[in-house]
Amino acid sequence: MSEGDVIVGITGASGSIYAQAFVKELLFEDLTVHLIPTAHADVVWRNEMETAGERPRGEADATTRWRSRMIIPAGRLEHLRVYADTDVAAAPASGTFRARAMVVVPCSMNTLAKVAHGVADTLLTRAAAACLKERRPLILVVRETPLSLADLRNQVAAAEAGATILPAAPAFYHRPTDIAGLVHFIVSKICDQIGLLCPDRIGYRSDAAE
Repeated sequence: MSEGDVIVGITGASGSIYAQAFVKELLFEDLTVHLIPTAHADVVWRNEMETAGERPRGEADATTRWRSRMIIPAGRLEHLRVYADTDVAAAPASGTFRARAMVVVPCSMNTLAKVAHGVADTLLTRAAAACLKERRPLILVVRETPLSLADLRNQVAAAEAGATILPAAPAFYHRPTDIAGLVHFIVSKICDQIGLLCPDRIGYRSDAAE
């Protein structure tokens, strides 16, 4: 563990592709990723990212399953560590776990509400609470629309507690030519928040921008 490590939570909000792209960027930057997926994240990932033919037969353990879902650069497999959200005694739950930052991507409204109001009943929410109390960066990549008044108030409460609210709302001024370009925009915004450059590894920029 070092202050170069990053905790990444994945919840059951739509937008699994953002999590995959962000973890890839962290691993390319030679950082260690401590991944905490919720049970609902697993369900949403299957629906958004896998076809029936791509799903492994039988039930692989969670670490194997999540590692197979990420784009891992050669030689970086051991730098992706996976935790069960039910393991509330795991290291990221403690304030002594000196991670560089924590990012919840995508962040559901349920997880937002828990973070905003100090409910720490899972590993993910405990890790988030630890980041807030230790004044470490916590970025919540919220993904929902439209937003209820409760959702809006919870975002304000989370921001007041010290979190950064970063909606998964890609822009179009860079003229993306495909979904990858939209995803890269959000991932680059997340990276900005934790002091990382996010180079365009996929070459999405359009010549039309000239």
